[in-house]
Amino acid sequence: MDLQNHIHTYLNYCTEQKTLSPKTTKAYRTDLQQFSEFSHNEFTIECIREYISHIHKEFKPKTAKRKIASLKAFTHYLMVQDIITSNPFDKIDTSFREPVVLPKTIPFNIITAILTNAYSYKKSCRTSYSKKCTVRDIAVLEILFATGARVSEICTLTPDAIDLDEHTLKIFGKGSKERIIQIENPDVLKALKTYFSEFSDEIAATGFFFVNKLHNRLSEQSVRAMINKYTTAVGYDRHITPHMFRHSFATLLLEEDVDIRYIQKILGHSSITTTQIYTHVAMAKQKEILSLKHPRNKISI
Repeated sequence: MDLQNHIHTYLNYCTEQKTLSPKTTKAYRTDLQQFSEFSHNEFTIECIREYISHIHKEFKPKTAKRKIASLKAFTHYLMVQDIITSNPFDKIDTSFREPVVLPKTIPFNIITAILTNAYSYKKSCRTSYSKKCTVRDIAVLEILFATGARVSEICTLTPDAIDLDEHTLKIFGKGSKERIIQIENPDVLKALKTYFSEFSDEIAATGFFFVNKLHNRLSEQSVRAMINKYTTAVGYDRHITPHMFRHSFATLLLEEDVDIRYIQKILGHSSITTTQIYTHVAMAKQKEILSLKHPRNKISI
């Protein structure tokens, strides 16, 4: 079997027929190339078993799981194309217990402080340029917390994906899956409308909703730097990532008794199992409340 050639053909198939995102295709390329190098271009049950054992030793469970999934997807393609006649994974047990890693969230008072600081900074800006940049910062912070969208989804938004009259946001998530999120908070809508008014020319020129000073789309790294700026300004000493806004969005909705199925749909999770991780966070919060705040603690007998 010419494994390298089949990998190349498969990646083209992922891009052209399955229309997977460049990020997903890149991950497949990395994983399959790694397998190819490990197996010396062999594709046998023994090679696959040894490779799975190897990646469990070398990588964290989540990464190992992804690499196995990449190899399984490639194997399925080989089966469909009649390149192989039997599926080696039928004789390989790939199940393993993945440790539960609770998502990191931002305390609600810190989210409040970050937003408050951004709005305050806007009022104190001395130049029109710094004020304009802060208008964009506020819009990005508001939309991250209002929608729970991934930073990559926010940075790749196009103008036609946002309807400020209908209060809707169309997001293309993992696997090019589309979902529509309502934005109903008046402050968030005002922030987005103000931003659109200030940046309408740049948006039209670039074709992206969020743009930088070079008139290119706003990068994920720029959003991370912006969040660090406001985190430092409010004196919070823990590192905050854009994804933590997504985790906080989901956890806070769950604490407000929003049905987990609705949260799953808003976040764009294909499986409810992925969303259920937030129930662990909510239970941890419940434990904290009941252990520290319960009135029974005030009764001494």
